Amino acid sequence: MTPINTLIARSRKYLDSAALLAESADYESSVSRSYYAMFYAVQATLLSKGLSYSSHKSVISSFGEQFVKTGVFPREMGRQLNLAFQKRQLGDYEAAFVISREDAETLHEEAVRFVDAVAQYLESQGQFDSPVGSDS
Repeated sequence: MTPINTLIARSRKYLDSAALLAESADYESSVSRSYYAMFYAVQATLLSKGLSYSSHKSVISSFGEQFVKTGVFPREMGRQLNLAFQKRQLGDYEAAFVISREDAETLHEEAVRFVDAVAQYLESQGQFDSPVGSDS
């Protein structure tokens, strides 16, 4: 499996985990998994251009520069990624429970669309081999 395929597979695995966590009312962890699903998908897009970064902020910034500002992906995807990062930060580091069920479910739905859009783009570029019989 190529590194890009591995990253998309991990994204999809994390989407499944996010749904299970939300069902068990662990909304902070659900938001974290949804964010990481998006993050790994973004890493796959960057890798398709030979780019790799170690910090979350660098990955997010480069995605904006390379794929959003150039029109490959809509601005809304850039906003969703930034919002997901903020919610993940709150959920992981805030002392109180601050993530609602609605927040977790909404972010999960957005993350599913985000990962699907990235996978479709990478497939159209010959960078990703969608598994036979996948849901997307």
